[in-house]
Amino acid sequence: MKASSSLTVLLSLLTLSLSACNNHKEEHHEEEHKITATVPERKTVTVTQRYVCQIHSQRHIQVRALERGYLEAIPIREGQSVKAGDVIFTILPVLYQAKLDAEMAEAKLAQLEFNYTKKLHDDKVVSQNEVALLEAKLAKAQAKAKEAAAELAFTYIKAPYDGIVDRVMAQQGSLIEEGEILTTLSDNSLMWVYFPVPEADYLEYKENLNHQAEMKIELLLANGKIFDQKGKIGAIEADFNNETGNIPFRADFPNPEGILRHGQTGTILVHRDVKDALIIPQRSTFETLDKRYVYVVDKDDVVHQREIKIANNNLEDLFVVEHGLSVDDKIVLEGVRQLREGDKVVYEDRAPEDVVAKLKYHAE
Repeated sequence: MKASSSLTVLLSLLTLSLSACNNHKEEHHEEEHKITATVPERKTVTVTQRYVCQIHSQRHIQVRALERGYLEAIPIREGQSVKAGDVIFTILPVLYQAKLDAEMAEAKLAQLEFNYTKKLHDDKVVSQNEVALLEAKLAKAQAKAKEAAAELAFTYIKAPYDGIVDRVMAQQGSLIEEGEILTTLSDNSLMWVYFPVPEADYLEYKENLNHQAEMKIELLLANGKIFDQKGKIGAIEADFNNETGNIPFRADFPNPEGILRHGQTGTILVHRDVKDALIIPQRSTFETLDKRYVYVVDKDDVVHQREIKIANNNLEDLFVVEHGLSVDDKIVLEGVRQLREGDKVVYEDRAPEDVVAKLKYHAE
């Protein structure tokens, strides 16, 4: 009897031990599938598109010599700001001045001959044909004098507009050929910033063209700082690039302090308000074969993969969902990596506004 009683006690203890182990495993199994869940939220958000850009002066020209001759004077310095009409180069003008003097003398002589002949015609001494002949001679002489004056003016190279002089390509005393580049001149008061836009973004821009007052354009400089002037779309080129699928846009930025220079690079930031957008945290999604998914928790607390489509333009930590979800869907927020299709889960609910408030994109 004693042996039988001892065996019964031993079996009871063993059963309790196994039951405790099983309970511990089940609890451990449940802990592995304990996740945090939330729901998508609808709200107005500002989405940002980023485009690499090239910065150009609104006017940037090559200054060339219009006549052949020796470079007599360079009354400017490299990098100097000049005003429209300022002389920036002088080509030795002696020969052109002598030619102008000769042509002016010929024009004066032709004028005297014409005046004398006209008087004779008035006195009925010569015919009208002789007057007409000398009138034509006078017009020709005057035209040649104007040509000589223009050639002389070409030896004084003047700034056609306010701008900044670039590197000087020739030294004083150099023999300059007609058409030779002497420097470049940049008008940096307004900068044209070109950036390539994919076809999908172009179509979205055209669809929302009537709401562009809500769009804000900024320029991120190479040092990571935002340029202090706001831009606006100035032009869209006519053709798409068939190789890249992009079309060049141009944003115009005032440059009152002259910070921007021709040839700089940067990043265009296009901020646009999207009303009634359906947003979810980026960390609640995962990718498989270039498709994006979330885990949706059904009424029986079982998770299922669901493919979603997100908008091209998103916030730093949020996705704007185009379709695949609604505000009534409960999605897995944390613990996505440990789940598989059909897993039963235990979850803790998080309010969407609390989730969004703690994301990096929003100030904490």
